[in-house]
Amino acid sequence: MRALKTPPPVLRVTDLLVYRGDTVILDRISWTVEAGQHWVILGPNGSGKTSLLAALTAYLTPSGGTIEVLGEEFGCSDWPALRRRIGLVSPALRHLLHDEEPALEVVIGGRYAAIDIRDEPKPGDVCQARGLLRAVGCLPLAKRPWAVLSQGERQRILIARALMAQPEVLILDEPCAGLDPVAREQFLALIAQLGRHARPTLLLVTHHVEEIVPAFRHALILHQGTILAAGPTPSVLNSANLTTAFGAPVNLRKAKERFALSLPASERLSAWTSGTRPSGRRR
Repeated sequence: MRALKTPPPVLRVTDLLVYRGDTVILDRISWTVEAGQHWVILGPNGSGKTSLLAALTAYLTPSGGTIEVLGEEFGCSDWPALRRRIGLVSPALRHLLHDEEPALEVVIGGRYAAIDIRDEPKPGDVCQARGLLRAVGCLPLAKRPWAVLSQGERQRILIARALMAQPEVLILDEPCAGLDPVAREQFLALIAQLGRHARPTLLLVTHHVEEIVPAFRHALILHQGTILAAGPTPSVLNSANLTTAFGAPVNLRKAKERFALSLPASERLSAWTSGTRPSGRRR
Protein backbone atom coordinates (compact mmCIF):
# COMPACT_ATOMS: atom_id res chain seq x y z
CA MET A 1 0.00 0.00 0.00
CA ARG A 2 1.46 3.35 -1.06
CA ALA A 3 2.16 5.73 1.84
CA LEU A 4 0.34 9.05 1.80
CA LYS A 5 2.59 11.95 0.91
CA THR A 6 2.94 14.51 3.69
CA PRO A 7 1.97 17.98 2.43
CA PRO A 8 4.72 20.61 2.62
CA PRO A 9 4.51 23.29 5.32
CA VAL A 10 2.32 26.26 4.51
CA LEU A 11 5.01 28.51 5.95
CA ARG A 12 8.61 27.98 6.97
CA VAL A 13 10.76 30.79 8.40
CA THR A 14 14.40 30.01 9.11
CA ASP A 15 16.79 32.33 10.99
CA LEU A 16 14.89 35.41 9.84
CA LEU A 17 16.85 38.55 10.62
CA VAL A 18 15.58 42.11 10.13
CA TYR A 19 17.53 45.16 11.23
CA ARG A 20 17.54 48.83 10.42
CA GLY A 21 20.78 50.66 11.15
CA ASP A 22 22.04 49.36 14.47
CA THR A 23 18.59 48.22 15.64
CA VAL A 24 17.70 44.54 15.42
CA ILE A 25 13.96 44.27 14.79
CA LEU A 26 13.67 40.49 14.31
CA ASP A 27 16.46 38.33 15.66
CA ARG A 28 16.87 34.85 14.10
CA ILE A 29 13.20 33.92 13.94
CA SER A 30 12.52 30.27 13.00
CA TRP A 31 8.92 29.11 12.74
CA THR A 32 6.90 26.54 10.79
CA VAL A 33 3.17 26.44 10.04
CA GLU A 34 1.94 23.04 8.90
CA ALA A 35 -1.06 22.43 6.65
CA GLY A 36 -4.33 22.49 8.57
CA GLN A 37 -3.02 24.68 11.40
CA HIS A 38 -4.35 28.11 12.41
CA TRP A 39 -1.97 30.34 14.41
CA VAL A 40 -2.26 33.44 16.54
CA ILE A 41 0.76 35.77 16.65
CA LEU A 42 0.72 37.57 19.96
CA GLY A 43 2.90 40.25 21.50
CA PRO A 44 2.93 43.82 22.82
CA ASN A 45 3.46 46.89 20.66
CA GLY A 46 7.05 46.96 19.47
CA SER A 47 7.60 43.20 19.73
CA GLY A 48 8.11 42.74 15.98
CA LYS A 49 4.64 41.57 14.88
CA THR A 50 4.28 44.18 12.13
CA SER A 51 7.79 43.55 10.79
CA LEU A 52 7.21 39.80 10.70
CA LEU A 53 3.97 40.30 8.84
CA ALA A 54 5.61 42.68 6.35
CA ALA A 55 8.39 40.17 5.71
CA LEU A 56 5.91 37.32 5.14
CA THR A 57 4.03 39.36 2.54
CA ALA A 58 7.22 40.67 0.87
CA TYR A 59 6.60 44.30 1.78
CA LEU A 60 9.83 44.25 3.81
CA THR A 61 13.11 42.76 2.61
CA PRO A 62 14.80 40.58 5.27
CA SER A 63 18.38 41.25 6.26
CA GLY A 64 19.05 37.52 6.52
CA GLY A 65 17.48 34.08 6.72
CA THR A 66 14.89 32.44 4.48
CA ILE A 67 11.11 32.58 4.10
CA GLU A 68 9.16 29.85 2.31
CA VAL A 69 5.43 30.27 1.71
CA LEU A 70 3.35 27.59 -0.02
CA GLY A 71 6.51 25.87 -1.19
CA GLU A 72 8.03 29.01 -2.73
CA GLU A 73 11.13 30.73 -1.37
CA PHE A 74 11.41 34.50 -1.06
CA GLY A 75 13.93 35.82 -3.60
CA CYS A 76 13.71 32.69 -5.77
CA SER A 77 10.09 32.92 -6.92
CA ASP A 78 7.60 35.32 -8.46
CA TRP A 79 6.62 36.91 -5.16
CA PRO A 80 3.95 39.27 -6.58
CA ALA A 81 2.21 36.21 -8.04
CA LEU A 82 2.60 34.32 -4.77
CA ARG A 83 1.20 37.30 -2.85
CA ARG A 84 -2.08 36.83 -4.72
CA ARG A 85 -2.42 33.45 -2.98
CA ILE A 86 -2.27 35.22 0.40
CA GLY A 87 -5.31 37.14 1.63
CA LEU A 88 -4.76 40.11 3.93
CA VAL A 89 -7.21 41.92 6.17
CA SER A 90 -5.49 44.97 7.61
CA PRO A 91 -6.60 48.33 9.07
CA ALA A 92 -4.32 49.98 6.51
CA LEU A 93 -6.48 48.70 3.66
CA ARG A 94 -9.57 50.45 5.01
CA HIS A 95 -8.03 53.84 4.26
CA LEU A 96 -7.09 52.98 0.67
CA LEU A 97 -10.63 52.29 -0.52
CA HIS A 98 -12.64 55.10 -2.09
CA ASP A 99 -15.62 56.47 -0.17
CA GLU A 100 -18.06 56.09 -3.06
CA GLU A 101 -17.09 52.51 -3.95
CA PRO A 102 -20.01 50.14 -3.22
CA ALA A 103 -19.43 47.07 -1.08
CA LEU A 104 -19.99 44.68 -3.98
CA GLU A 105 -17.20 46.28 -6.02
CA VAL A 106 -14.89 46.32 -2.98
CA VAL A 107 -15.29 42.55 -2.80
CA ILE A 108 -14.88 42.00 -6.54
CA GLY A 109 -11.64 43.99 -6.45
CA GLY A 110 -10.18 41.31 -4.21
CA ARG A 111 -9.90 38.92 -7.14
CA TYR A 112 -7.60 41.32 -8.96
CA ALA A 113 -5.97 43.07 -5.97
CA ALA A 114 -7.56 46.23 -7.41
CA ILE A 115 -9.24 49.30 -5.95
CA ASP A 116 -11.96 51.36 -7.67
CA ILE A 117 -12.83 49.05 -10.57
CA ARG A 118 -13.73 51.03 -13.70
CA ASP A 119 -14.78 48.20 -16.02
CA GLU A 120 -18.17 46.50 -15.90
CA PRO A 121 -17.83 43.54 -13.49
CA LYS A 122 -18.00 40.08 -15.04
CA PRO A 123 -21.22 38.18 -14.26
CA GLY A 124 -19.21 35.36 -12.67
CA ASP A 125 -17.40 37.80 -10.38
CA VAL A 126 -20.69 39.42 -9.36
CA CYS A 127 -22.19 36.03 -8.52
CA GLN A 128 -19.17 34.99 -6.45
CA ALA A 129 -18.99 38.34 -4.65
CA ARG A 130 -22.66 38.24 -3.75
CA GLY A 131 -22.20 34.72 -2.39
CA LEU A 132 -19.32 35.88 -0.20
CA LEU A 133 -21.28 38.91 1.02
CA ARG A 134 -24.08 36.53 1.95
CA ALA A 135 -21.61 34.28 3.78
CA VAL A 136 -20.34 37.17 5.93
CA GLY A 137 -23.87 38.48 6.56
CA CYS A 138 -23.53 41.61 4.42
CA LEU A 139 -25.50 40.90 1.24
CA PRO A 140 -28.05 43.69 2.00
CA LEU A 141 -25.09 46.10 1.94
CA ALA A 142 -23.99 45.21 -1.60
CA LYS A 143 -24.85 48.64 -3.04
CA ARG A 144 -23.92 50.61 0.08
CA PRO A 145 -20.99 53.06 -0.44
CA TRP A 146 -17.85 52.40 1.59
CA ALA A 147 -18.09 55.79 3.33
CA VAL A 148 -21.36 54.98 5.13
CA LEU A 149 -20.47 51.48 6.33
CA SER A 150 -19.73 50.92 10.01
CA GLN A 151 -16.32 49.67 11.13
CA GLY A 152 -17.74 46.24 11.83
CA GLU A 153 -19.41 46.06 8.41
CA ARG A 154 -16.17 47.14 6.75
CA GLN A 155 -14.17 44.39 8.44
CA ARG A 156 -16.65 41.72 7.37
CA ILE A 157 -16.60 43.04 3.82
CA LEU A 158 -12.78 43.00 3.83
CA ILE A 159 -12.95 39.33 4.80
CA ALA A 160 -15.19 38.71 1.78
CA ARG A 161 -12.78 40.70 -0.39
CA ALA A 162 -9.81 38.62 0.80
CA LEU A 163 -11.71 35.38 0.14
CA MET A 164 -12.61 36.49 -3.39
CA ALA A 165 -9.21 35.34 -4.66
CA GLN A 166 -9.61 31.99 -2.89
CA PRO A 167 -6.38 32.44 -0.91
CA GLU A 168 -4.51 29.55 0.65
CA VAL A 169 -3.39 31.74 3.56
CA LEU A 170 -5.47 34.47 5.21
CA ILE A 171 -3.62 36.96 7.42
CA LEU A 172 -5.73 38.95 9.88
CA ASP A 173 -3.70 41.95 11.03
CA GLU A 174 -5.30 43.25 14.25
CA PRO A 175 -8.73 42.96 12.57
CA CYS A 176 -10.71 44.07 15.63
CA ALA A 177 -8.99 47.46 15.95
CA GLY A 178 -11.64 50.17 16.21
CA LEU A 179 -14.58 47.81 16.66
CA ASP A 180 -17.06 48.25 19.49
CA PRO A 181 -17.66 45.19 21.73
CA VAL A 182 -20.72 43.96 19.82
CA ALA A 183 -19.10 44.37 16.40
CA ARG A 184 -15.98 42.64 17.72
CA GLU A 185 -17.90 39.60 18.91
CA GLN A 186 -19.81 39.40 15.62
CA PHE A 187 -16.54 39.56 13.71
CA LEU A 188 -14.88 36.93 15.91
CA ALA A 189 -17.85 34.63 15.34
CA LEU A 190 -17.15 34.91 11.62
CA ILE A 191 -13.46 34.09 12.18
CA ALA A 192 -14.45 31.09 14.30
CA GLN A 193 -16.63 29.89 11.44
CA LEU A 194 -13.76 30.21 8.96
CA GLY A 195 -11.49 28.38 11.38
CA ARG A 196 -13.61 25.25 11.24
CA HIS A 197 -12.03 24.53 7.86
CA ALA A 198 -8.42 23.59 7.14
CA ARG A 199 -8.16 26.13 4.31
CA PRO A 200 -7.37 28.88 4.15
CA THR A 201 -4.71 28.77 6.83
CA LEU A 202 -5.48 31.58 9.29
CA LEU A 203 -2.80 33.78 10.88
CA LEU A 204 -4.23 36.19 13.45
CA VAL A 205 -1.94 39.04 14.54
CA THR A 206 -3.06 40.70 17.78
CA HIS A 207 -2.04 41.84 21.26
CA HIS A 208 -5.44 41.05 22.79
CA VAL A 209 -5.90 37.53 24.18
CA GLU A 210 -9.67 38.11 24.19
CA GLU A 211 -9.62 37.85 20.38
CA ILE A 212 -8.24 34.29 20.33
CA VAL A 213 -11.14 32.02 19.37
CA PRO A 214 -10.83 28.21 19.77
CA ALA A 215 -9.93 27.71 16.09
CA PHE A 216 -6.42 29.02 16.86
CA ARG A 217 -4.85 25.90 18.33
CA HIS A 218 -1.30 27.17 17.88
CA ALA A 219 0.28 30.34 19.19
CA LEU A 220 3.49 32.31 18.66
CA ILE A 221 4.52 34.91 21.26
CA LEU A 222 7.02 37.56 20.20
CA HIS A 223 9.12 39.47 22.70
CA GLN A 224 11.63 42.15 21.73
CA GLY A 225 12.08 40.70 18.26
CA THR A 226 12.55 37.09 19.34
CA ILE A 227 10.26 34.11 19.80
CA LEU A 228 9.40 33.77 23.45
CA ALA A 229 7.27 30.65 22.92
CA ALA A 230 5.64 28.81 20.01
CA GLY A 231 3.52 25.69 19.78
CA PRO A 232 0.10 24.37 20.81
CA THR A 233 -1.96 27.12 22.42
CA PRO A 234 -2.47 25.34 25.79
CA SER A 235 1.28 25.06 26.35
CA VAL A 236 2.16 28.56 25.09
CA LEU A 237 -0.54 30.81 26.52
CA ASN A 238 0.00 31.08 30.26
CA SER A 239 0.49 33.83 32.84
CA ALA A 240 4.27 33.35 33.03
CA ASN A 241 4.86 33.75 29.29
CA LEU A 242 2.54 36.74 29.02
CA THR A 243 4.11 38.39 32.07
CA THR A 244 7.47 38.21 30.29
CA ALA A 245 6.03 39.33 26.95
CA PHE A 246 4.17 42.36 28.28
CA GLY A 247 6.73 43.34 30.90
CA ALA A 248 4.31 43.37 33.84
CA PRO A 249 2.67 40.79 36.13
CA VAL A 250 -0.53 39.54 34.49
CA ASN A 251 -3.05 36.81 35.20
CA LEU A 252 -4.41 34.76 32.30
CA ARG A 253 -7.64 32.89 32.76
CA LYS A 254 -9.84 30.89 30.43
CA ALA A 255 -13.60 30.46 30.56
CA LYS A 256 -15.85 28.90 27.94
CA GLU A 257 -12.89 28.48 25.56
CA ARG A 258 -12.03 32.20 25.58
CA PHE A 259 -9.12 33.95 27.27
CA ALA A 260 -9.02 37.05 29.46
CA LEU A 261 -6.09 38.98 30.89
CA SER A 262 -5.99 40.97 34.11
CA LEU A 263 -3.49 42.71 36.37
CA PRO A 264 -3.04 41.71 40.02
CA ALA A 265 -4.73 44.15 42.40
CA SER A 266 -1.40 45.47 43.67
CA GLU A 267 -0.23 46.19 40.12
CA ARG A 268 -3.47 48.01 39.25
CA LEU A 269 -3.15 50.18 42.36
CA SER A 270 0.50 50.97 41.59
CA ALA A 271 -0.31 51.97 38.02
CA TRP A 272 -3.22 54.15 39.18
CA THR A 273 -1.32 56.00 41.91
CA SER A 274 1.73 56.60 39.72
CA GLY A 275 -0.36 57.89 36.83
CA THR A 276 1.19 55.37 34.46
CA ARG A 277 0.22 52.03 33.05
CA PRO A 278 2.41 48.93 32.67
CA SER A 279 3.70 48.38 29.16
CA GLY A 280 6.10 46.19 27.25
CA ARG A 281 9.42 47.48 26.07
CA ARG A 282 9.09 49.34 22.78
CA ARG A 283 11.70 49.00 20.09
